[in-house]
Amino acid sequence: MSAHRYGDYSRDVSGWFLGMTGAQLALVALSGMPALLALNAQAWGLFFGWLPVWALLAAVLLVPVRGRAAGRWFADLLLHAMGVLMGWTAFGSRAASGTADDLAEADLPGVLAGIRTHDGPPFGQLFERPVIVQDSAARTWAAVARIAHPGIGLAEPGERDRMGAGLAELCELTARTELIDTLAVHLRTVPDDAAERATWEHAHTRGDAPTLATHVNRLLGAMLTPAAVRTEAFITVVAGESRIARAAKEAGGGVDGRARVLHGVMAEVESALRGPVGCTAVTWLDSAALAAAVRTGFAPGDRGQLVAADLAAASGQGLAAGVPMAAAGPTQARAEVRHYVHDAWASVTDTILLPDQGAVLGALAPVLVPTTAGERRCLTVFLAPLPLERATRMVGREEMSATTGNELRARMGFRQRARQRRDTERIGAADEKLATGRALVRLAVAACVTVPASWPVAEHGRRLSASVRAAGFVPLRLDLAQDAGFAAAAIPLGVGLPNRRGRR
Repeated sequence: MSAHRYGDYSRDVSGWFLGMTGAQLALVALSGMPALLALNAQAWGLFFGWLPVWALLAAVLLVPVRGRAAGRWFADLLLHAMGVLMGWTAFGSRAASGTADDLAEADLPGVLAGIRTHDGPPFGQLFERPVIVQDSAARTWAAVARIAHPGIGLAEPGERDRMGAGLAELCELTARTELIDTLAVHLRTVPDDAAERATWEHAHTRGDAPTLATHVNRLLGAMLTPAAVRTEAFITVVAGESRIARAAKEAGGGVDGRARVLHGVMAEVESALRGPVGCTAVTWLDSAALAAAVRTGFAPGDRGQLVAADLAAASGQGLAAGVPMAAAGPTQARAEVRHYVHDAWASVTDTILLPDQGAVLGALAPVLVPTTAGERRCLTVFLAPLPLERATRMVGREEMSATTGNELRARMGFRQRARQRRDTERIGAADEKLATGRALVRLAVAACVTVPASWPVAEHGRRLSASVRAAGFVPLRLDLAQDAGFAAAAIPLGVGLPNRRGRR
């Protein structure tokens, strides 16, 4: 029995006419007006002279170069140069400069600057207080949970398919709530710092232990610890203000009202995670735990100190544990063209394009495997279930565009290619599944590698791209947007999937 291959997906944005969006179609038509006017006036010199210019403008507007059209590259380069000149690409924290007034207020760089955290009302049977993450810029509210899953590496194909079906059920559940914008599944492969092992050894070392056994244990720890890794997993539930505003008003309004609405959604998501998906533990993070998760996202080497302080405080020693939210971000950060520097670390982020031939569940596992000791890998998968009404409109527009393109090619005598036939079949299959109550989900994946800033970060970025290709996917470097890419791939706050107009 072979594992199921998933390949029922299509482009996120399809053009209205022959793959062109409305803006592209209007610009191409306007740039061609001089040629049409010259043709009408029978000014053949002007007509034939303008045709190459029209073709060049159309190529600049339509032909993608590494994911972006040439015109978009030019605009992004101008914006990046303006940001460098104005000092917007560099960040310095208020805590490092001694100007932080409220240590509970988040101070994060770039696209995370609008993040604010609030301690919500009690939740669950243990009356815990999960932190509510507010993104003022994106107008969203979120909650973050640490999850534990047995993995699918040793699972049988049938069990793996059941877990995949459970993930599909989770997406359909979030679509039916009509409250959730995005589910962000975040995975980290972190170099093991041996903090727990050192604490256990300190507590269990016997004074009369044989010298040879002690020496062998130290040698094993020194040799194996640098090669060991630790895996962490988080899931972030993101709800837009436009979706939960009415329900929050009915629940009392303010932050507490929005938190109560999120609590209901969190309970549904947790039951699905523990049930069909197969998670063994789901822990919603409070302020201290979220601050530690954000801090270790920016500085992987700080985890050992934080864990050692927590263990020492739990044993009764008078030590200050944890990190305040104001110090969770980097003290200094700088966005370069092809990488991102934060404190003593440097990161490279790639987005991952889905392959035409589809993929099996767990195919992205090689992306999380470090290529050298001390390298940290992160991967975030954004799942945005669309409301049924909007999904139906999108599929209908894609079907109309595909039908128009096929008819024009047939009239012009061009044979339909295999990819075009496959795309048409996929659109038809999506329409059938929507009719049966399935959910249409926007998907985005970002992967990040983090190494010490003194290492050759470009080489490790190349290794990350090689790992993505080895997994059967296509990497796309986020040039000129490495700071936003790092926030999406390495920080479990649900920031990353671009917002679009017409979300409802």
